Amino acid sequence: MTDAPTTRTRPDTLKLGTFVYTFGFHPAAWLHPGSDVHGANDLSHLVRCAKTAESAKLDFMFFADSPASAVGDPAALCRNPTKMNRFEPITAITALSQHTSRIGFVATASTSYYEPYNIARLFASADHIAKGRIAWNVVTSDHDETGYNYNREGLAPHAERYERGQEFIDTVFGLWDSFEDDALLLDRTSGLYYDKNKLHTLDHKGKHFQVRGPLNIARTPQGRPVIAQAGGSEQGMELAARTAEMVFSLASNIDRNRAFYADVKGRMAKYGRDENDLKIMPGVVVNVGETREEAEAKAQALVDLMHPDVGLLMLQEFLETDLHGVALDEPFPMDRMPEKAKGSKAMFAELKDFVSQGHTMRELITHYARQHTGNGLIGTPGQVADFMQEWFETGAADGFILMCPTLPSSLEDFTRLVVPELRRRGLFRKDYEGETLRAHLGLSTPPNRYAAARAKG
Repeated sequence: MTDAPTTRTRPDTLKLGTFVYTFGFHPAAWLHPGSDVHGANDLSHLVRCAKTAESAKLDFMFFADSPASAVGDPAALCRNPTKMNRFEPITAITALSQHTSRIGFVATASTSYYEPYNIARLFASADHIAKGRIAWNVVTSDHDETGYNYNREGLAPHAERYERGQEFIDTVFGLWDSFEDDALLLDRTSGLYYDKNKLHTLDHKGKHFQVRGPLNIARTPQGRPVIAQAGGSEQGMELAARTAEMVFSLASNIDRNRAFYADVKGRMAKYGRDENDLKIMPGVVVNVGETREEAEAKAQALVDLMHPDVGLLMLQEFLETDLHGVALDEPFPMDRMPEKAKGSKAMFAELKDFVSQGHTMRELITHYARQHTGNGLIGTPGQVADFMQEWFETGAADGFILMCPTLPSSLEDFTRLVVPELRRRGLFRKDYEGETLRAHLGLSTPPNRYAAARAKG
């Protein structure tokens, strides 16, 4: 790690959100005393996390989701409750917005299993209820198990999912523009509730969807909810450049992330977009302590709690290959590594790099469990801040999504130890800049297409 400067050189500040699996990011988090074992069905657990994050002026809470239970070895699944018992995220973030006033909320919903009108209405409603603090994390899904609950046999091919996803997003954007910003007259004297000339029918007819509209809810406080996305494939990066306002990337390698950052932002101009309207935010697993030894002990405690069957199940699910019978303490057999990824291509490349170095199956299981959507960062507040500052200052990230190993304890550690150090360096806010998630992130408000067309004459 290079010595980071003590004062920032960018005019903006770091954006910080926290990733939410109920008990924490680590698969053994539910076993740790720093998590709430009852939290999956108790909103007060998530309220505590939200209030902790809001007190530290974090930008948002990011709810990952799969709408299906996991499949695989029952003996392993009963030890890993992450997918087996959790709230539906749009419902959860709407409820949490009523216990907070500033922090934003990101919910994941798949274009493969919803209809555009459902998503447009659900997220518009949530954004009104939250007074402009909601984001939609757009995914196309990457596991077979979900499809079996939605009248399908597994997962559609990658290219087909992205083609459907692009049309889906365009349709939702059109529905969110149904009402112009000033369409509601609310005039009791004339008896006119809205201006009929400022409500528009979409009449979309495409390859995957036919949606007439209009959406029966007014334009939201931030114009439309913020759009988040993850995906390191060519199609994913192109979709991000065209539509996303926040991109969740891997934080495995600073040079790789600089290239990713420049690539995605470099594509935006052809869509008439400003680079500042897209924030690249790698996920980073953070174990922080007053000393390096304390941080190491926190990380090791979770490794010790994880049953090998759980790690093996997670790895097999991602690689979609049978790993039973492979010796835990011998090098990973390369003939068990698939030729290409079915899910995240960026994560697949990361795993191939790791096993090519001769690591054992046990080491791979631990690596994937601790770092499978980001970098494992273990250290003191200064060391964590050094890492974040280097990535921020050198064009690898606009901020980070904190993959807290346990909730709420790891989040409380970060806000108590790291946030003050980031503020000392001038890297993070002391208070929120506005009322909406767009204001926190420094994003512009998208113009209503009909009002924009009228302004142009």
